[in-house]
Amino acid sequence: MANKVQQTVSLLYGEENGKFHDKYIYTTGHYPSSVISGDFNNDNRLDLVVVNTNDDNITMFLNEGNDIFSKQFSYATGGSPSSIISKDFNNDNELDLVVTNNDDDNISVLLGNGDGTFQTQRTYNVGANPTSVTSDDFNNDRNLDLAVVNAEDNTMSILLGNGDGTFQQQNIYETGYYPTLVISGDFNNDNYVDLVVTAYRGITFSIFFGNGNGTFRNQLKYVIDSRAWSLTSGDFNNDNKLDIAVANTHENTVSILLNNGDETFQNGIKYATGSDPHYLLSGDLNNDNRLDLMVINVADSTFNVLLGNGDGYFRTQPTYATGTDPHCLTFGDFNNDNRIDIAVTSVGDNTLNVLLNNGYGHFQMQPMYTTGHYPVSVIFSDFNNDHKLDLAIANGDDNTISILLANQYGTFNNQSTYASGNYPHDVISNDFNNDTKLDVIVVNAFENTISVLLGNGDGTFQNQSTYETGNYPVSVVSGYFNNDFILDLAVINYQDHNVSILLGKGNGMFQNQTTYRTGTSPYSIVAADFNNDRKQDLAVANSDNNTVSILLGNGNGTFQSEIRYDTGRHPNFIISGDFNNDAKLDIVVANSKDNTISVLLGKGDGTFESQIKRNTATLPVSIISGDFNNDMKLDIAVTNLGSNDVSVFLNECK
Repeated sequence: MANKVQQTVSLLYGEENGKFHDKYIYTTGHYPSSVISGDFNNDNRLDLVVVNTNDDNITMFLNEGNDIFSKQFSYATGGSPSSIISKDFNNDNELDLVVTNNDDDNISVLLGNGDGTFQTQRTYNVGANPTSVTSDDFNNDRNLDLAVVNAEDNTMSILLGNGDGTFQQQNIYETGYYPTLVISGDFNNDNYVDLVVTAYRGITFSIFFGNGNGTFRNQLKYVIDSRAWSLTSGDFNNDNKLDIAVANTHENTVSILLNNGDETFQNGIKYATGSDPHYLLSGDLNNDNRLDLMVINVADSTFNVLLGNGDGYFRTQPTYATGTDPHCLTFGDFNNDNRIDIAVTSVGDNTLNVLLNNGYGHFQMQPMYTTGHYPVSVIFSDFNNDHKLDLAIANGDDNTISILLANQYGTFNNQSTYASGNYPHDVISNDFNNDTKLDVIVVNAFENTISVLLGNGDGTFQNQSTYETGNYPVSVVSGYFNNDFILDLAVINYQDHNVSILLGKGNGMFQNQTTYRTGTSPYSIVAADFNNDRKQDLAVANSDNNTVSILLGNGNGTFQSEIRYDTGRHPNFIISGDFNNDAKLDIVVANSKDNTISVLLGKGDGTFESQIKRNTATLPVSIISGDFNNDMKLDIAVTNLGSNDVSVFLNECK
């Protein structure tokens, strides 16, 4: 389900009796208006794709198993994307995507590669303000075609598929007033695909009966009692005829219209819903071979389940909360337990919620997790030795650290908080007193200190001990700087333009700092052996003079004077790794003010080649690396604060 105001998506996991439990919440882009599921990387697990209307992109959430989804790549669409479908449009047995773009009056087709990634979009013109798309074989050539409804000019566009992922130019049909949704099915049992379209402002829905050759008869209009934004179809009374369920937005009901088999429908049986029902889906939620209904209610941020009796009648179930302003839902078996689960996007808080199915048509809701104010940094480690990853979060505005211990299924206990210094800005974890228990260290930007919180091994921590740094410390890294196998610290001091080295004593305590000059306004740091002498060196991104400083380690806790290399504008994040497979460490920097990354290839002697720049999206602020496509090469992912998306750079080195 999509939660518009909160900008989230909710997922609810299912059991065979129709109940749901464990609502998981994932952050999306801005205004997530639609969500679909499918196995996009061929690992036999259902993944999710979310449409972010205000970001002009879509985001992939890959299913990692154990009820957990990981936010992956974002892909550009046209302006204000609104709806999405997934099928194999080029007959390569890989799932592809089609997205409607409201502001551009076109659709985007993104062909899937089968590994969870997609090719760059190709667009096709349709009518004004396309709001919904569906796909089926309209002309019986075994190639999938498209039907798109266009709200502003009251039309439907038909695009016949060529079978290779391309489509012919549109043919246009008139609809009712302000069409908002289109679905397909054979509603008169002639073995030809028909289309049903809602006309929101006309208080009707229309059926276009298909001729089997890609053309359709003129619409037959059916008057309903209230404005309807959404509808769905299914054989609700098991008579082998497709029936229709309509969400009556202004009446807060769902109407069931049973098919008479002669292109007419019985008057609707109505069931109460929440306030402003906008989205409707059907499926067998409790494994009784009878179709049930799921309804999203926008005004009160809820959804309803109506369990079908198999005779055209339904029994109502409890109402469940979603994120703020839920906008779309999809369903599927997300945890491979043969139970239908639910995912909801909410545009009010930009979230994705997952709800697991418990059975019997009920959902057991799970609350969101509270942190402190302005959580600026987060890490995960196993703080209580239960082989589950826990979270540590630095809360900048209330001077605390939140610890959230993991339960089963990717859930967490409520936070425990520990005092830090003034404005904690960065957090790291390691065993700093050699007791085999993980500790936490935080840099406190407003009081020029670090806080050391020693772990007890059970997920709790001792009170902080503080050590002085330079002015406005913003980042910290640990390493063995004097080769005594005791962890030391390097802290970046933004206002002093230097780095503080605090050598560890092995008992969780540290010596007084020694400082080394960097460039202007250093902001990020990494420790690694850049010259292959088995001594750890430092690389620092200097945000205000557009350079990287390399400080080679002497192996005794001291460092040589910096050597600088040019980067892009305002480098604010740095990582290292062997990106060209030459067994020499390289550096990658995010440059936030010119929307690029700089790659500096290492020569293996502590020096680097001149930067190679690659464009990102707007305002890149952090980087991670990993082998994203299993080709034994390090790839790069960059988070872009300004465009609320991720840029992925796949490694093409030979």
